[in-house]
Amino acid sequence: MTTLAILTAAGSGSRLGRDLPKALVELDGFPLVLHAARRLAASGVVDSIVVTAPDGLVGVMADLMAGDPHVGIPVRVTDGGPTRQASVAAGLALARPEDDVVLVHDAARPLVPPELVQRVVSAVRSGHGAVVPGLPVTDTVKQVRPDGDAELVTGTPDRSMLRAVQTPQGFARDLLVRAHHTGAERAAAEHLAATDDAGLVEALGEPVHIVPGDAAAFKITTERDLWLASLVLQETTA
Repeated sequence: MTTLAILTAAGSGSRLGRDLPKALVELDGFPLVLHAARRLAASGVVDSIVVTAPDGLVGVMADLMAGDPHVGIPVRVTDGGPTRQASVAAGLALARPEDDVVLVHDAARPLVPPELVQRVVSAVRSGHGAVVPGLPVTDTVKQVRPDGDAELVTGTPDRSMLRAVQTPQGFARDLLVRAHHTGAERAAAEHLAATDDAGLVEALGEPVHIVPGDAAAFKITTERDLWLASLVLQETTA
């Protein structure tokens, strides 16, 4: 049996202020999506990758992957959808019969350590149907509700029980398929905010497990994040 990684790369990246999709923004000379694909391949536990590309850029993404010697596993590229959920569903539709484990990873997390990928896949193969990496929350978090021109604090969760989740998120394939059908319908009907694939699994009432994340797997959202990623990359290659 094999592991498929769906690499979501169809986002616009408007907050980066660039005139090209975020996944194609360069970090030290290479696009973010290529950094992410290289690290998935370097883990040794991913057998193939499906990249979900922005509209009209399937060929560009395919050429990028085919021409890189560091991505030494099969890569297919397909059109992404208008939402992250739709893009994952498009990638999932290309899973091969032998793909029993599926990872979902954001191209916006280009520096994910291969060891983190290994940790997620190992946890899924040990019997956990849904696994996400997470880091302890270090800031105090407040629950709020609107109150005039400000917000009213309604509670302070115990941060020792909170985790900031990352990707790749790993799943038993049959569970992820079910989550994208029944789970998505249930989340919409009950007005649940499922912002990731684990949230769709939660909507099914199925358990989701956390494994330790890694600070290097942070998400590129702003220009400052890109600058920080360049510093991290220089430190790791020094």
